[in-house]
Amino acid sequence: MSRSPRIAVVGSANVDLTTFVHRFPKPGETVFGKEFHLGFGGKGANQAVAAHRCGADVRMVARVGEDLFGTATIEHLEAEGIDTAHIKAIANTSTGVAPILVDETGQNSILVVKGANDLLMPADVDLAAEALAEADCIVLQLEIPLETVYHTIDLARSQGVRCILNPAPGQPLDLERTRSVDYLIPNESEAEAISGMAVENSEDAAACAAELLDRGLERVVITLGAQGALVAGADGTRVVPPFPVEAIDTTGAGDAFIGSFATFLAEGLSEADALERASLYAALSTTRVGAQTSFLDRAAFEKEREKTAEGH
Repeated sequence: MSRSPRIAVVGSANVDLTTFVHRFPKPGETVFGKEFHLGFGGKGANQAVAAHRCGADVRMVARVGEDLFGTATIEHLEAEGIDTAHIKAIANTSTGVAPILVDETGQNSILVVKGANDLLMPADVDLAAEALAEADCIVLQLEIPLETVYHTIDLARSQGVRCILNPAPGQPLDLERTRSVDYLIPNESEAEAISGMAVENSEDAAACAAELLDRGLERVVITLGAQGALVAGADGTRVVPPFPVEAIDTTGAGDAFIGSFATFLAEGLSEADALERASLYAALSTTRVGAQTSFLDRAAFEKEREKTAEGH
């Protein structure tokens, strides 16, 4: 297309508060931490950043608290180049936060406080309806109220806008209310939460995808980590092979896949090409530390893609 693809993300924005400790404190005990990092996250914000770095014009519909973290989140997303006109701060509530403790063995303990994310209502989506209708693709996750997710799916359908639902974190869904999405893209555990079927390999994924198609979904992509991904629809099922990399941190890889896939599709690439590129983009994110900090910009991605093509 002659213009940049337009992606709208309706979803979560969090602040990650990560403390590295020698060991976890016992109840009532105070211990000294070794290191502290403040990072920006939330599946919605992560996917928005990935899409923008891949070349999309991105607008986000979200809610933050009227607090320091909320101000910092909006400023961060604006600095990334994301349209924040529909990110509003709500008084008397906190921005979504995730305090994380990591011990010397790499084990972590995470407490997620959804805060303002839980206050993103269907009415808020309606306020952004005009902006959403201009999108080439609307992207959703499950860190906001389910009713808001279903309402956005209905809006996308009424406006003829492609809609991708990443059902993360995994939880049961009303499939009658999600069947009009163009793509349902869970990972193994999320697919199990929706279908009740264990997914541990590509054969399991194929059976699970077939079940979801039978229950009314149009197209299902199950991401399988180092095993690649499986895509299923009325035209059959096929496996998208993985790109072998030396992974050091898988944080945010799923979000990298979703955000990049939405962008590549919106550019007009075929589904097969978009999936292949998204698989590589996600794999490359695991070679760097963090979530948003691991997402490549488009120029760097294309260089890596050229290297991969030469290697084959």
